Amino acid sequence: MKIFFDTEFIEDGKTIELISIGMVREDGETYYAENNQCDLSRACAWVKENIIPHLEFTSAKTRSQIAKDIIEFVGPNPEFWAYYADYDWVTLCQLYGRMIDLPEGWPIFCMDLKQLVVSNNKVLLKQTSTEHNALNDALWLREAYMRINNEL
Repeated sequence: MKIFFDTEFIEDGKTIELISIGMVREDGETYYAENNQCDLSRACAWVKENIIPHLEFTSAKTRSQIAKDIIEFVGPNPEFWAYYADYDWVTLCQLYGRMIDLPEGWPIFCMDLKQLVVSNNKVLLKQTSTEHNALNDALWLREAYMRINNEL
């Protein structure tokens, strides 16, 4: 099962702290959560302006609950996709500890839509929903992937 996901996070060059995560399975089912253990006071001005206004604060959970929810949501042998995936992948993996602590059946890498676009000389679908909301970004990612692969 392909899982399209996006994270919002605070990073300072040394650490990456999850703010929120949105996921969409290829069958269209969605998952969204906000990390209630995230210290939003550490956010830079850009995060305060572009991400925090889009938080719901009704989907807040602990990191351990988010990690459990995601295992249930993605099912066995997921294939993860993100856009400019590097920080998103690290942020997701760190919910489980070290890279070698990922759930059984999970890959140790993430597919990247941007790399697919560049390597195939494709044009991306413009996002029309609110950007920097993890679930909206994940929904756009799924739709863009499917259009690129003529699956819509």
